[in-house]
Amino acid sequence: MSDHLGSKDFSGTTDRESGVGPFTGLGESPANIVEISGVIKWFDASKGYGFIVPDNGSPDVLLHVTVLRRDGYQTAYEGSRLVCECVQRAKGYQAFRITSMDESTAIHPAQMLPPRTHVSVTPTSGLERAQVKWFNRLRGFGFLTCGEGTPDIFVHMETLRRFGMTELRPGQFVLVRFGPGSKGMMAAEVQPETGAPGLSSH
Repeated sequence: MSDHLGSKDFSGTTDRESGVGPFTGLGESPANIVEISGVIKWFDASKGYGFIVPDNGSPDVLLHVTVLRRDGYQTAYEGSRLVCECVQRAKGYQAFRITSMDESTAIHPAQMLPPRTHVSVTPTSGLERAQVKWFNRLRGFGFLTCGEGTPDIFVHMETLRRFGMTELRPGQFVLVRFGPGSKGMMAAEVQPETGAPGLSSH
């Protein structure tokens, strides 16, 4: 009997607690709240935010570090699955309460950086202008494209470091020499796009 009462007491406590939170009384109508499940796309604690890719195909959801910390999480590893409640803001959906997080699918920092590669790629191209299609500095690689109908060019973090670069942003343009390698076309040299027309100092 005491077990039964204990479980009732516990569930009652949970119900009371779940109704109290930082967003209570801030004018958020429950009608505006959407529960989504998804995967952490990336999260940077130093920037104080990251993004969730929802399973339902909706646009990425902003995840702020204050929400994480308040709900008892120190950080969010890329690849973690989570369920959270979101609210619509001017710039899209933003997570405001994390219901659950499963880190078993996460890529932990120790696994993120691939082993240093000493693959030498012999460039078969000239210095060409390419756009960053995708880059993940935690995983240590990404892809460039020279345009529609051309093969993607694999770029490794080590190649970037060799030429004094630390990361690439999707949509950014760079100058690249590339050639065939173990992963298809691979960047042999990457340089920031400088000295382009209109950027000259004279």
